[in-house]
Amino acid sequence: MKVIVIGAGAWGTAIAMAAARHEAGHEVHLWARDAAQAQAMQAARSNARYLPGQVFAPTLAVQHGPLEPLLAGADLVVIGTPMAALRSILAALAQAGVRAPVAWLCKGFEAGEQGWMPHEVAAQVAPQLRCAALSGPSFAQEVAQGLPTCLVAASADAEVSATLQQALHGGALRVYASSDIVGVEVGGAVKNVLAIAAGLCDGLKLGLNARAALLTRGLAEMTRLGVALGAQMQTFMGLSGMGDLILTATGDLSRNRKVGLLLAQGLSLEAAVQSLGHVAEGVYSARTVVQRAQACGVDMPIAQAVVALLDGRISAQAAVRALLERDPKREML
Repeated sequence: MKVIVIGAGAWGTAIAMAAARHEAGHEVHLWARDAAQAQAMQAARSNARYLPGQVFAPTLAVQHGPLEPLLAGADLVVIGTPMAALRSILAALAQAGVRAPVAWLCKGFEAGEQGWMPHEVAAQVAPQLRCAALSGPSFAQEVAQGLPTCLVAASADAEVSATLQQALHGGALRVYASSDIVGVEVGGAVKNVLAIAAGLCDGLKLGLNARAALLTRGLAEMTRLGVALGAQMQTFMGLSGMGDLILTATGDLSRNRKVGLLLAQGLSLEAAVQSLGHVAEGVYSARTVVQRAQACGVDMPIAQAVVALLDGRISAQAAVRALLERDPKREML
C-alpha cells in the first residue's frame, strides 16, 4: 500500500513509523509542512524534536512541498495534525480529488460556538471523502518504539476501517474496527479534559480513592454526552472510552495530565502549556466539550470545573470544593 501521513508531530510520525514497519512492506510518506524540519528528519532518519532516538525504517520517506503530487496513487491518507488544522487539510484533500480513505488522529472538538466533531467537519467541507477516526489508548512514544498497542478504526464505511487494519494491524499493533465514529470521537475528546482533572487531583495529593472516583464519574459524564450525540453506550466501555481515559489520566507521558499537575503546583495556564513543548488538546477542547454538553442538556460537572479553572474563574482548591459540595445523587448515567 501507498500510505501518506500528513503532519510530522509526535503522533503522525509514530503512525508513519508503524506503517513503515509493517510486514507487508508499505510505501510510506511522512509529509511535513516545514521544509527545514523535513530535511533534518530525512537526513537524521528520525524526528529529533518529537521522538528523539527513534530510528525510521528504510521504507519511510519524509516529504515537504506541494501535497497534491504526493497524493497520486495513495491507498490511505492519515491526517496527523492537531484538531485546529483538520478543516483546512480536509478541504485541500477534497480539492485534490483524493479517492483513498482518509483517517484522522486528532482528538477533540473544533473550537467555536458549535464545537463540531471531526466527522462533522468532514461532512461540511469534504462530504465526498471516505473517512475514519483512528483512536484508542496510545502514547506516540510507545508506538514509535514498537511496544504493544491497541487502536480503534471507526467509520460508517466498513471498507475504510478494513483499509486501516490492512495498513497498520500487525506485529505489536492491533487495530479493531468500529462503526461508532461518534462514540470514538467523543471518547477521544472528553478523556483529555478528564485527564487535566486527574492531574489536578494527583497534584493536590487528594489520594487514590479520589482519583478512582474522579475517573469513574468522569466516564459517566463522557458516556452521557456521547449517548446524547448518538453514540452507542458500549463504545465507552472499550478502548476509545475507558481504555483511553485510563491511559491519559494516569500515564506519566500524558500531556493533558501534566497540565493538571502543573496547575496544581500554582503555575499559570500559559506557563503550563509552554513547558510541554507539545499540544495538549484538552486545553483547547474543554470549552467546546462543555458547550456541546450544554446544548444537549447534559450535566458534566467535572468538565465544567476544568473549564472554570482554565479560564481562571476559580482556583484548583475551589474546583475540588465545588465538586465535593454537590448534592447527593443516585449512581446512574
